[in-house]
Amino acid sequence: MRAGYAGTGPGAVTPDGCAVELYSRLPVGEEPDIIAAAVPAGARILELGCGAGRMTHPLLERGFRVTAVDESAEMLERVRGARTIRRPIEDLRLDESFDVVLLASFLVHAGDEEVRRGLLRTCARHVAAEGCVLIQREGEGYHTDLPRERVDPSGFTVRIRAAEPVGDGVNEVRAEYEFPDATWTQTFLSRPLTEERFEEALAEAGLRVDRCLTQDGTWVRAVPV
Repeated sequence: MRAGYAGTGPGAVTPDGCAVELYSRLPVGEEPDIIAAAVPAGARILELGCGAGRMTHPLLERGFRVTAVDESAEMLERVRGARTIRRPIEDLRLDESFDVVLLASFLVHAGDEEVRRGLLRTCARHVAAEGCVLIQREGEGYHTDLPRERVDPSGFTVRIRAAEPVGDGVNEVRAEYEFPDATWTQTFLSRPLTEERFEEALAEAGLRVDRCLTQDGTWVRAVPV
């Protein structure tokens, strides 16, 4: 388990506190549609941190060719139809480039700045010269509008219990997912990023913001500088 990360509940838990069974149950939202609208049809996508394939499978159904990367063997066992690679994202070095590199699940907010730099360098290393990097960011109020609760139409409840400072601009976030037959918790470290700091982080990796894909700014299209 990575320092500062934890998870509880039935089944295997990954080093960053993600429960495999939980992530196999979570429904996909509008993310595949956002991605599909921002990239060419049939594009080759490198999905970093694919988990159990929550977005992988809908992207495959839309005709994209997906290479799915995750550090958890248990997560990758749930992925069907995509080429899979087991490796920490920051250590990934493939001798190829992709039309699209996908960094979702708020990974850009990694508490460890060196890890975040490694994630963005991996994005820049693998995106084609005319390609793009799609990044999912935390929304406004993610760390301040707490505690909060949302009941999903499929019948489970997700709660963000707290986001408590642990130093150096990092918060420890505690989340809970309650299903009729099981409950999972996840604790992880997250670094809020202002717009300026986000753009600086991209620039460090040789990327720049091209445009926002959603009105709330949570999805961003970046391109090589």
